[in-house]
Amino acid sequence: MRDKSIRRLGAALLLILVFTGCATTNSKVVYRDPNMDFGAIQTVAVMPFNNLTRENIAGERVRDVFMTMLQATGGVYVIPPGEVARGITRLGLERPPSPTPEEVIKFAKIVSTDAVFTGTVNEYGEVRSGTAAANVVSVSLQMMEAQTGKVVWSASSTRGGVTTSDRLFGGGGEPMNATTQKAVDDLLEKLFGK
Repeated sequence: MRDKSIRRLGAALLLILVFTGCATTNSKVVYRDPNMDFGAIQTVAVMPFNNLTRENIAGERVRDVFMTMLQATGGVYVIPPGEVARGITRLGLERPPSPTPEEVIKFAKIVSTDAVFTGTVNEYGEVRSGTAAANVVSVSLQMMEAQTGKVVWSASSTRGGVTTSDRLFGGGGEPMNATTQKAVDDLLEKLFGK
């Protein structure tokens, strides 16, 4: 009788593990313009990000992590946020997170950049599943060529969330900054084709 109970419990746990999986997704959907010479890009500007979350400063936080990690790659020079803000003011951009191609071209001339990044933070904060909770970040980015304003690269990443082990054994997942860094690292791998 006891053996049957143990087997049933083991089978139930196995089914839970199989059907719940991990919460973190890794989409390989990336747009990369085949005609673009990405090696020619030496300087980039990162516009303020759209924030579609309830967390008021999520866009600023994710943008800061992205700019820092992008600069740390050594692959490109990232124009400082103050210079970006001056360019936005000088051009009189009404919606800096969503510039038109014409605005990208004009802005790029003002700040002397080869490309402009825009982004959207879709999720940022704590998610719950039953009694378990964990942090999640979902970010979409695009890069526009300065000369044409055309999108030459875009990708998105979601990291964090409640995992199977969180559901089964409790736990709160990783700190928000670590989750953000993982999402940005995934985007940088997609950008540099690693």
